[in-house]
Amino acid sequence: MCEDDHGHDDGHGGHDRSGIGRRAVFVTGAAAALTLGSVSFASAAPREQRGRTVRGTLPPGSPDFVYVPVEVPRGVREIHVAYTYDRPTVPAGTQGNALDIGLFDERGTELGGRGFRGWSGGARTEFFVRADDATPGYVPGPVRAGTWHIALGPYTVAPQGLSYEITITLTYGEQGETPRPVYPPERAGGRGRAWYRGDCHLHSEYSDGRYTLAEIAELARAAGLDFINSSEHNTHSAHAHWADLAGDDLLILLGEEVTTRNGHVVALGTDPGTFVDWRYRARDNRFGRFARQIRRAGGLVVPAHPHATCIGCNWKFGFGEADAVEVWNGAYTPDDEVALADWDGMLVASVRDGGRDWIPAMGSSDSHRSPDVIGRPQTVVLADDLTREAIQEGIRAGRSYVAESSKLSLSLTASGGRGEHAGIGERLRVDRDTPVTVRLEVTGAPRCTVRLVTDQGVLFTGDPLPVSGAGVVEWRTTASYAAYVRAEVRHEAAAGPLPGALAAFTNPVFLGS
Repeated sequence: MCEDDHGHDDGHGGHDRSGIGRRAVFVTGAAAALTLGSVSFASAAPREQRGRTVRGTLPPGSPDFVYVPVEVPRGVREIHVAYTYDRPTVPAGTQGNALDIGLFDERGTELGGRGFRGWSGGARTEFFVRADDATPGYVPGPVRAGTWHIALGPYTVAPQGLSYEITITLTYGEQGETPRPVYPPERAGGRGRAWYRGDCHLHSEYSDGRYTLAEIAELARAAGLDFINSSEHNTHSAHAHWADLAGDDLLILLGEEVTTRNGHVVALGTDPGTFVDWRYRARDNRFGRFARQIRRAGGLVVPAHPHATCIGCNWKFGFGEADAVEVWNGAYTPDDEVALADWDGMLVASVRDGGRDWIPAMGSSDSHRSPDVIGRPQTVVLADDLTREAIQEGIRAGRSYVAESSKLSLSLTASGGRGEHAGIGERLRVDRDTPVTVRLEVTGAPRCTVRLVTDQGVLFTGDPLPVSGAGVVEWRTTASYAAYVRAEVRHEAAAGPLPGALAAFTNPVFLGS
């Protein structure tokens, strides 16, 4: 299926074309993966470099992952990999070439195994790994002798095929000392039980972003955030670099955006150093295993941008394992509107089960680089304190709303005739025909329109709020008429009957016993 051409090692880091030939290809134990023939290196004196070049072509319909084994001898200080691939012109509407890359060490490529050493997707053309340092996206650690694997991920392949060239350079010598990782604390200086603002999905130079970690922390503080979650694509390598940027005013949770070919999921607030594998599709029936791993590591399972239109972004694993779902991702777009409607349909379905198994909604910026706005949107969580555990418990319980910025605040409550009351994510336990008063208070939403949405649809639409952005809405109903109530605050529609873009929305208040 693939041709793999190996250049000859001249002993000085150069590459010639002698010895090039076809290599055998065999299927590994992993689904949709191929392993090529090995690239071997001889031993060398300290400070010497040895280089080899691998060339090949992947046809359309290639497997998700292609592994290039590299036989690493003893005495190697550093592995450096650089690669290129062709980008031919393709017909309109046809995908061109895109080739991701990563690295596994001598412990192997087993799914969920311990061999992972880094992933840069298509964001970098080269990387290195040493005991004492590594390219962002990769994990420093000993360079031990054995069979390492360069992992290629043909994300898309043009009709002409994808021709690639990989140059592997080993530097020999004594290894440095692997730094002991230091992680950010799980507690910040909170305000006790209060509403805390966070952005749980963002990217830095440790995956395909351009922001540095310091820039993210600075922008998060400027956006009025109390917490963020590190969520690099398919790598945990940033975890050990956040500690100096946390503080009493900013809680930094650690996680990963697990970027499969059938959708992305944010692992939110996992134990430091947790790596979650991504090399499977929905048809492989493996997602449940890794969702359970996220929860065992103390994290939440949050499907991201479930209706995004990018290749591999649309969520196909179902929501049975989800602790929450990211309904609003970045600037509000039509796929967010679809996600919101789909989530509302799930709320309606949960009513049949008494609302016990509903899935809360979230929103995050998915920021990568300027002009992406960190904190647009943000999830505002009612938590007992500004700690990892308390924030996660608030998100899991649905005690949260989503706002486009820290300027906008909401309060949604429901009260019964005898003083009973409930807030966002809670249940007002009243008889079916007991009068219920729903009250929404809004600040920071000038000229926006308030809508109250129930299992029967939109049952209340208010007049536009004044230019001050503040207003109060009261609406009366019963549990027999509305099984839940949630609020939407929308900008004025530009034209036509469609609603304006969201400025904020809440998780529901459930009504009834």
